[in-house]
Amino acid sequence: MTDRSEVRRPGLSDRLGTGVCAIVLVLGAFVTGYVVVTGYVIEPDGPWDQQAVTNSRVAAGLGLALCALTALLTWVFAKAGWTRRWWYALPAACGVAALLRLTLLAP
Repeated sequence: MTDRSEVRRPGLSDRLGTGVCAIVLVLGAFVTGYVVVTGYVIEPDGPWDQQAVTNSRVAAGLGLALCALTALLTWVFAKAGWTRRWWYALPAACGVAALLRLTLLAP
């Protein structure tokens, strides 16, 4: 059983840290999502359009790298106790979308 004096209540610095981390992660998710969606929007005009295929692969690859960076930031923030573990869902969803574009849904 814990004593009431042992229960730690979040202070202003904890809430500020959580807010800053949430803003960083949301901005990272928006940038990553934009890059991944750009990879999906780029469609080649035909079999001769290798430039569009290359651009789509580059966008999906960059999106995958940004997903890894966002996941690493999420891990650091969750380890510090500023964010919850459900924040891993954002980079995981973007990572799956980028991997699908690189493999199964490639142009």
